[in-house]
Amino acid sequence: MRKVKNAILCSLTAISFFASATFSANASLNGSASENARGLATGLKTSDTMAAAQVSDNAKSSTSAAYDSSNRDIKQDSGYEKVFSDLALQCIHQEYPNIIKHTMSSNADAKTPKALYPAFYGCLDWHSSVHGHWLLVRMLNTAADNIARETIIASLDKSFSQQNIEGEIATIQRPNNNAFERPYGLAWFLQLTAELRQSSLPESAVWLSRLEPLEAIIVKRIESWLPKLAYPIRTGEHSQTAFAFGLMLDWSRIANNEPFEALLTSRIKDYYKSDTRCPISYEPSGQDFLSPCLAEADLMRRVLSKKEYGEWLTDFFPTLNSTSNNWLQPATVTDKSDGKLAHLDGLNISRAWMIEGMINALDINDPRVGALQNVMKAHRDAGLNAVLEDMHYMGSHWLGSFASYLETSRGIE
Repeated sequence: MRKVKNAILCSLTAISFFASATFSANASLNGSASENARGLATGLKTSDTMAAAQVSDNAKSSTSAAYDSSNRDIKQDSGYEKVFSDLALQCIHQEYPNIIKHTMSSNADAKTPKALYPAFYGCLDWHSSVHGHWLLVRMLNTAADNIARETIIASLDKSFSQQNIEGEIATIQRPNNNAFERPYGLAWFLQLTAELRQSSLPESAVWLSRLEPLEAIIVKRIESWLPKLAYPIRTGEHSQTAFAFGLMLDWSRIANNEPFEALLTSRIKDYYKSDTRCPISYEPSGQDFLSPCLAEADLMRRVLSKKEYGEWLTDFFPTLNSTSNNWLQPATVTDKSDGKLAHLDGLNISRAWMIEGMINALDINDPRVGALQNVMKAHRDAGLNAVLEDMHYMGSHWLGSFASYLETSRGIE
């Protein structure tokens, strides 16, 4: 069940889909599925009154949602959780295609992805593998009855072996590698360990104990980096600090790491509290998957009181008011086989969850809430439609994590 607070307007939704085998590397690169490796194909239809979905003979599953105005809940049965978890299961142990990004100091650093990153070698790149694992733990925590629970546990147990994590530690500690996956991948790693801390599965405690040494290295690196970072990074991709800081701050509160929370909160306010008139009309850039303006607004709700936040948001978005229903339009992807252009599908999803965060931080009677609800719904519909229809590997290896973050209200609940 996904709770949506502050009267977010929702349509009744039905989804039909079918799932099949993992993409082959060739199919992934060419953008077409071979006979032996078909992707997921789905259709999303929405209606203000009712919707019906037909399922394939290969894999029957459906999901429906009903808006309950009395408690503002969306109640869902089995459906999207399996779609999203299947996407991660298909890629976390798929080694190729692969993008490796690290500093090489000698010929000895030229190794296969699995040899370099024995736990997080799949899903095209390290950070996508990390949040693919987060997705699976998140589904275990929120929808265990609607997914292949035992298969997921076995898959995670394979990844999080003691030997694999020791291999990850050896790689991250190589010389000249201090900036590895900073800040995006490191933030997602902390989100993974935060999710494990909130799990009631006995296996999660074992996995967390194995990951904690790597977590300690990552936290120490961030603590060393923050005082030296003179300016925030305001891009729409991996280097953006606002989004990463939000995940890191959430981790600090779940892990009860008060010194880290205090340091990060102080730096956030130094970087962003005096910002005004964010140029959201300039967005998006052609390959964004994060909004610089909305990510900052979603971050600041975490460190300001409700009153302070409402006032800050007025200065930050002065054109946002009760009539701003078309304040921000969903982005359009022109080539889903191009990994950079496909980022825009993720942008629609991340915009939706960031706007939902803004809504939850405002007073329910704030005149901007209604306009934000409309903008949030438009982006959610566009984003989820893309995830459920586009299963080219350039999208499927990571979009499920973004969709799961949105649909389970991670960062809010």
